[in-house]
Amino acid sequence: MSTDALWYLGRGTGVMALLLLTAAVAAGVLTWSGRTVAGVPRFAVAVVHRNAGLIATVLLVVHVSTLLFDPYAQLKLADLVVPFTSIYRPLWIGLGAAAFDLLLAIVVTSMLRTRIGLRGWRAVHWFAYASWPLALLHVLGAGSDAGQAWLRALAVTCFIVVAGAATWRFAGRSREVPV
Repeated sequence: MSTDALWYLGRGTGVMALLLLTAAVAAGVLTWSGRTVAGVPRFAVAVVHRNAGLIATVLLVVHVSTLLFDPYAQLKLADLVVPFTSIYRPLWIGLGAAAFDLLLAIVVTSMLRTRIGLRGWRAVHWFAYASWPLALLHVLGAGSDAGQAWLRALAVTCFIVVAGAATWRFAGRSREVPV
C-alpha cells in the first residue's frame, strides 16, 4: 500500500472513529437518562451505543496501526500506547494514546462484564467520560488537518452533540423529581 493510501486511511479512520465515539458517548448518556429518546426505546439506543462503540474501536485500531507506517511522524508502538512518549507532537499524540488506552480498558471490561460484575464494569466504564474529551483534544492538535476549518467545525459539532445529550439527560432528571 502506498504512503498516500496509508495517510488517507489513517485520516479517514481517525475522523470516523471520532464521529462514532461521539455517537456512542451521546447514546450512552441518553440511555442512562431512563427516558425514551424521540420515541425510540432505551434498548435501541443501547444497541446504537454498543455498536457505535465497537465499530469506533475497530476503526481506531486501524487508525493507530496505519500510524506505525507513517514515514513523517515515525511513531513506534510504544508511542501509540504509552502517553506522552512520542517525539512527534508529544502532547497531542499523548492525549490520543491516553484516550486509546482508556477505550481499550472499556472494551475489554465490557467483554468480561459477566466475570467482573456490574460494579467493576461500571467503574471502568466511567473512563469513557475521560476518553472522549481526550480523543477530541487529540483530533484538534495531532493530525495534518488539525488547523483545517472543516475539522474544527466537526469537532465543535461533536462537542455540541455530547453536551446536548448531557443537558437533555440532566434536564429530564430535574423534572422526574417527585413533587
